Amino acid sequence: MARKKLETLTEQMFYVLLALRQERHGYGIMQAITALTNGRVNIGAGTLYALLERFEGEGFITFTRMEDKRKYYKLTPEGDKALREEYGRIRQQAADMETVLREEEGQ
Repeated sequence: MARKKLETLTEQMFYVLLALRQERHGYGIMQAITALTNGRVNIGAGTLYALLERFEGEGFITFTRMEDKRKYYKLTPEGDKALREEYGRIRQQAADMETVLREEEGQ
């Protein structure tokens, strides 16, 4: 039976894909995520490399080159689509929260 494609992303998954909008190697991905989130999101090497393997298998990222024993990856169009869909889902969640808060304030 074929594996089911990812329907939602964890926060770490989201940031790995976001970081890979630019070609990066593993440590560069971790640095980019830490910088982008001001240290709020950190990802360990074991988790990162497991995600890279999974994302490559899903066709969300592609290996681009090897340099000084570092593997570089970049987001594919399919990965960009998954990232944008997750962004839309997150935005909808935020909009739903805003609706509830406005309703509560109106009571």
